[in-house]
Amino acid sequence: MNIAIIGLGLIGGSIAKDLSSQLNVHVIGVDLNELHQKQALELGLVHRLMDLDEAISACKIIIIAVPVDKIEQLLPTVLTKIDDDVTAIDVGSTKAEICRIISNHPKRNRFVASHPLAGTEFSGTMAALKGLFQGKKNIICESEKTDVDALEISLKIFESLGLTTSFMSAEEHDKHLAYVSHLSHVSSFMLGLTVLDIEQDEKQIFELAGTGFASTVRLAKSNPKTWSAIFDKNKTYVLEALDSYILHLQHFRDHIAAQDTSATEQLMARSNEIKRILK
Repeated sequence: MNIAIIGLGLIGGSIAKDLSSQLNVHVIGVDLNELHQKQALELGLVHRLMDLDEAISACKIIIIAVPVDKIEQLLPTVLTKIDDDVTAIDVGSTKAEICRIISNHPKRNRFVASHPLAGTEFSGTMAALKGLFQGKKNIICESEKTDVDALEISLKIFESLGLTTSFMSAEEHDKHLAYVSHLSHVSSFMLGLTVLDIEQDEKQIFELAGTGFASTVRLAKSNPKTWSAIFDKNKTYVLEALDSYILHLQHFRDHIAAQDTSATEQLMARSNEIKRILK
């Protein structure tokens, strides 16, 4: 079985790395970046490189793993060019706008809108990891609009990567991810920026940084181009999440300013309830 992967960065490269080691799977890579092409071959992520049109002609499964703004540009073209028995899958971190753009496309039924919930703070082909998706969750949106055979083959691929799939609407996905993923990245980016501002005058600050700071700010090392596109494409729900977050920060600040330790303790105790969800 020939599988084309468009975009050989962290996610696409990691998918390629796992699939290329499976029996009877021939992975074809597509990437405009010549360095990524070279690295993908050197690392053995793909069996062969092709341009987009060649890959579409050669493969029954097309996985699109480019940034979300590029998916919106590329997906209609891919759907237009594929045969009626080809399955196109995207793995972007936002879903509503992607699904909207191709909602009336004649081959919408061959498209699977998915989002594997996995990644690291690193980017590029060299960041690809074998087993990145093992034990992780995957979301498929608007599955009712996808042909049964296309959905089944995509589920088999995700299962082979170690993913467990759940289903929801594109709007639900974007709202939930704004709070549990996108807001985390905004917070980490801005924490990093805040500390860097202080570091300009206090050079020893990073010598004092412990594991708590390192784990909290880890996501600030993520690719700005990738995440600026995600924030833009999920603007409505990211802003909603940010407004709520800022309100909680303001309340916490006010209680500290008022030396109301009972109130700050109550807020932190309420926050501890997250342990019921994240065990």
